[in-house]
Amino acid sequence: MKRFLAFTVLMLCAISLTMAQGSAGTGGPFEPRYLVDVPTAGMLPRGALALDMDFYEQGGILLGVSVGVLDRLSLGISYGGSGLIGSEVPLMNPLPGVNIKVRLIEESVPLPALALGFDSQGKDGYVKDLKRYVVKSPGLYAVASKNYSLLGFISFHGGVNYSFERADGDHDMDGFFGIEKTVGGAISLSAEYDLGANDSNARALGRGHGYINAGISWTVGNGLTLGVCFKDLSRNGNNDLTVANRTVKLEYARNF
Repeated sequence: MKRFLAFTVLMLCAISLTMAQGSAGTGGPFEPRYLVDVPTAGMLPRGALALDMDFYEQGGILLGVSVGVLDRLSLGISYGGSGLIGSEVPLMNPLPGVNIKVRLIEESVPLPALALGFDSQGKDGYVKDLKRYVVKSPGLYAVASKNYSLLGFISFHGGVNYSFERADGDHDMDGFFGIEKTVGGAISLSAEYDLGANDSNARALGRGHGYINAGISWTVGNGLTLGVCFKDLSRNGNNDLTVANRTVKLEYARNF
């Protein structure tokens, strides 16, 4: 897994930095739809297509396709599994994930953008015994995003969600907030805090003080964005599945 990720990074570093059109930095038309794991109010424009690949520990791969149906409506589907890289027996996700997002309010000077959505796709592998993902899917959510000009752009995001992954006995609502800062025309830095309120009971994977995640994204050119994420910096996870998890993300987004 580590050799594969290193090879991927080296190959992408060889791609030209010109014609940046991704979702990192200020060089492209696409808004970030997620920070690390939590959603933003960002949307794909009408007629745009995004292909996403997440490479995570345990040899896992998650593939996703999203489409901008309207400027304020996007749809997507995703599927993957653990153990796909290496010699382990693959453990596929039980069902494909589906997502839909509707932007109710466009951002203005006094108001943030506001979006409602549903996303059934959890992250970082499926835990069969608990009938949930390591990182629970957002489920139903509402999120607000506000962008400011400051040596590039800085944006703030916050929202609430209710996941339907409740077989571990934790039925609580959850909340999240995060920040993103562009650096030049092709790089973005992001950090998020997931309260972890729905992942804190006796059978859960979390300890109850929330997950802090961080990431860096780089639009390397022609609609391709590379992201490296560092998860659970707060060491909230009570097992090796969540603590110090590192993932690599690839996004290819284009207008058609």
